[in-house]
Amino acid sequence: MDGFAYAAGERRALLIYLWITIGSAIGGAARYFVSGLVATHFGETFPWGTILINISGSFVIGFFATLTGPDGRLFVSTEVRQFVMVGICGGYTTFSSFSLQTLNLAREGDMLRAGANIGLSLVLCLLGVWLGHIGALHLNQLDGGRP
Repeated sequence: MDGFAYAAGERRALLIYLWITIGSAIGGAARYFVSGLVATHFGETFPWGTILINISGSFVIGFFATLTGPDGRLFVSTEVRQFVMVGICGGYTTFSSFSLQTLNLAREGDMLRAGANIGLSLVLCLLGVWLGHIGALHLNQLDGGRP
C-alpha cells in the first residue's frame, strides 16, 4: 500500500473512532437522563432505570441492526452502523452498572432483588432485541423491501 492510501486509511479509522466517541457521549447523556427520570418517579431501591435502559437499548440495537443489515430496508454506511450500534447503544446501555448493582444487592443480603434484577434484565433485554428485530423485519418487507 502506498503512503497516500495508508494515510487515507488512517484518517478513515480516526473518523470512525471520532464518530463512536460522539455516539458514546450521546448514549451516556441519554442514559444519565433516563436513569434520573426513572429514579425520580420510582425511587432508587430497585434499579428500574438500568432495566429500562437495557431493555430499550436492546430494542434499538436489534431494530437498527436488522433494518440496516444486508437484507434491510435502509442502507447506511459501516460508519453509521458503528456510530449507532457501538457508540450510541454502547454508551447508553449499562451492563456494567447492572453488574455492580446486582453485586451490591447481593452483598446487602437482598438475594431476591438481586435475582429479580438478573432475571428481569436477561428476559426483558432478550425480548427487547427480538422485538426490535421483528419490527425491522416488518419494515423491511413493506413495499417489497428497499424503496
